[in-house]
Amino acid sequence: MSVQKSIRRQANSIEANPVRLDVEKAEQVINALSTDLSDLYVIYHQLHKHHWNVEGAEHLTIHRWLQEAYEDIEDTADEVAERIQSIGGVPPASMQALSERASLEPEGEDVYDIRTSLENDLELYGELIERYREHIELVDGLGDYATGEILRDQLVLLENHVHVLHHWLEDDTLVHQEATH
Repeated sequence: MSVQKSIRRQANSIEANPVRLDVEKAEQVINALSTDLSDLYVIYHQLHKHHWNVEGAEHLTIHRWLQEAYEDIEDTADEVAERIQSIGGVPPASMQALSERASLEPEGEDVYDIRTSLENDLELYGELIERYREHIELVDGLGDYATGEILRDQLVLLENHVHVLHHWLEDDTLVHQEATH
């Protein structure tokens, strides 16, 4: 691995920004967004895991939806990281930094049945949605309306994912399931 001779920006540093958000306010926003970014990567990896491991009669449909979902989450994470940078921060990028910042706890490494997997995804999404609502309130209170708009747009996407997951988890299905006695 190449080692650069000089560091351009120190991790966890905050500097004045071109959008003229006060540095002290930017620090609060950056801390919130860094948690969101880290949590998005928790969900991203869990969705990807489920994409790899889904089986059964509905495999292809769920497999494709999970891919769309994790790709949406990756785009969302990218937008959050770019916002952190634009307001003077350095987004967490290493697995260690993201892990330390994350507030969400992913499921274990084992492979679960798809219903359990999707229930676990729904739980993570729910926790992230709650955090997004808190962070929207925070950034609006700090006068950072642009970040608030970004988070609102992302919240719509997250809620759409939850809506689909909720439907996947309904009991009604065209696939016959053997009754267990």
